[in-house]
Formats: sequence, structure tokens, C-alpha cells
Amino acid sequence: MIAVVDYHKGNLKSVERGLRFVGGDARITDDPAAIRNASAIVLPGVGAYADAVATMAELGQDEALRERIAAGVPFMGICLGLHLLFDEGVEGAPAGSPAHGLGFARGVVERMPRLSADGAAFKVPHVGWNAVWPATPDGRHASKTAAEAAPASGEQCEPFACPLLANVKPGEYFYFTHSYIAPETPGTVAVTTHSVTFPSAVQVSETAFGLQFHPEKSSDAGMLVLRNFVKFAERA
Repeated sequence: MIAVVDYHKGNLKSVERGLRFVGGDARITDDPAAIRNASAIVLPGVGAYADAVATMAELGQDEALRERIAAGVPFMGICLGLHLLFDEGVEGAPAGSPAHGLGFARGVVERMPRLSADGAAFKVPHVGWNAVWPATPDGRHASKTAAEAAPASGEQCEPFACPLLANVKPGEYFYFTHSYIAPETPGTVAVTTHSVTFPSAVQVSETAFGLQFHPEKSSDAGMLVLRNFVKFAERA
């Protein structure tokens, strides 16, 4: 059973439907006991970081998630679910006092800048389809501009080194809707560029992953990612 965590935020039904469409036994739950008993966990995300953290703590979900992720249960965080894997986030928190996340990746989730390094203006929130590329081996990316991030026309690109992105072609387009971005981390496996280049997929352990894009809203490419997660959970 795949637990789709209901922390009273997020696009739960479309995630549940997407997982079921590709063969997963997905069930929405806000019960920490059900999370602990699940064979795999998905943490979807629409909402503010601080509000989500507070609700998960109130419901007892945060400790259940920490226990199960640390135990190696297959986990996928989507959008805000990716952000919550990190130590801290500023969205919805008082200035100077970031909210504390699940702590499986180092750093603070902060607002995406509206200006690129060369002064070009970008719309934030970043909403719509954008390309996803394999990250460099060291996960360093944030200083890249859009021109630097995308491979030159015809240039060969290494495949994604992540089981969730198996058989996804480099440069595939996925659907994004967000204003905040994860920091640089060695666990970055894919990047996307808007005003800056940011992690669009991370792997924080052998069994725990986070996606900035919404696979449930990303047509065939998104269904491939969800199918990869279901197959990964079955093998685990």
C-alpha cells in the first residue's frame, strides 16, 4: 500500500488517481499509524512550508515520516513535499526564523529570485512547462543562468542517474507551479532553469526522492515517473 500523506494541504486526489492509473495501491491518509504501516509513502505538496510543518507536527505525521524514511521505506515528495525533506524553509515563517523540516537534506528552502544573474526579469511563481536536465555529479547548479544550463543543440547528455527518472529523456518537459526552490545539495539528480537553475529532482537516500515538478500534472512523462516509483516500491 502506498500512503498519500494528507497534511490538510496539497493536491491529493490527482496524485492518488495518477498512482492508481499506473498500478499502485494508493490510499490518502492523515493517520500516522497508516503511514508507519505503508509499503511506500508519497508526500504531495501545495501550500506553505511553515503551515505544513505545523500541521504534520500536530497530527504526529512528522515523526512517522522521519522513522519510515530513515528505515528505508520508498518515499517520494512532490513540490512542497520535496522542500520538506530539507532542514528549513522560510515560506510562511516569521522573518529570520525559518520553519524546521524533516532534515534529510541540508540547507534552507528560499524564494526563487525574480531576476537572473544578468538582470533579466522572470515571473514568480514559476508556473508551466519547463525542461528537466541531469545534474552535474557534484550537484552544484544554482549560479547557472538559463543560457549556461541547457546543453547546446545536438550536444549529448548523460542519462538521469535516478530510478524515478529511468527512461525519461534529458530535456523532457514537466509541469511546475512554485515560488520557492531547494538549495544546492549533493543529492541533486536533475535541474531546471527559470531565473536561476534549481534542483528539480533530488535523491536524499537509496530509497527517498523529491520532485519539484508535478508528475500527476505532466501527461505521459509524469505517468512514467509515477510508474517508475510504483515499480521501485514493488522491488523494495
